[in-house]
Amino acid sequence: MATTELGAALRHWRDHVPPQAVGLPGGGRRRAAGLRREELSQLAGISADYIIRLEQGRATSPSPQIVEALARALRLTQNERAHLFRLAGLALPGPGMVPRHITPGVHRMLDRLAGTPVAVFDAAWNQLLANPLYTALMGEWHGDDRNGVWRNFLTPDHRVRQTPESRGALQASLVADLRRTAARYPDDPDLKTLIAELRRRSADFETLWESGSVGEHQAARKTVDHPSVGALTLDCDILNVAGSDLRIMVYSAQPGTEDADRLALLNVIGTQSLVG
Repeated sequence: MATTELGAALRHWRDHVPPQAVGLPGGGRRRAAGLRREELSQLAGISADYIIRLEQGRATSPSPQIVEALARALRLTQNERAHLFRLAGLALPGPGMVPRHITPGVHRMLDRLAGTPVAVFDAAWNQLLANPLYTALMGEWHGDDRNGVWRNFLTPDHRVRQTPESRGALQASLVADLRRTAARYPDDPDLKTLIAELRRRSADFETLWESGSVGEHQAARKTVDHPSVGALTLDCDILNVAGSDLRIMVYSAQPGTEDADRLALLNVIGTQSLVG
């Protein structure tokens, strides 16, 4: 039983989010129409035990990262998110912080693109959300590898085919984009830590950072070597969400091509294996 306002609010929102509304299968025998704690745990990347302790009032001081993840998983509006931060005794992230809130409208748009690989990144290239087909296409990332800049400099073993020239161009583009983000959000401690660690651990990043270039990472055509369906050459488009600086990455294949057929096959076998 909830013993704090924070716990009661979390339980209320969880009970009023149907699983179908967040991309989870419905049906079966359920005591309530809303999300189970285990489902919220899966969506937010937070242990179910910690969610129980929050709802029961045994945990009362969640971090801003935890609150942001819960707001995103519960698909809260801006006002509801602000209320959740207040109940947790936290100030809303200020204008100098990288925005990480995904609005319900963006969630609904992604729901309608279930047959298209789509992921949402913040302005520092942290992956906030990916649909099952995107994960099936690109693989599932954890920890520091959820950041696209980190992955491209420090974890080179990924599925996108690259030449030395294309890899260099991508890295230069990402560093220029990250420098632009750092200027827009000077108060974000996670962003400062990311940049400091990249400068310390990657000589290539340090050289590019010292060049002082500022720019925006652009879309491209990419070939993905997938272990199950083979090579897919796809258009990778990046859409910017006005007012939040989120980046929506969308992969698509030209209709009627072998690439489109392979993507359709992956939509069947890849997402099934993820669900399994």
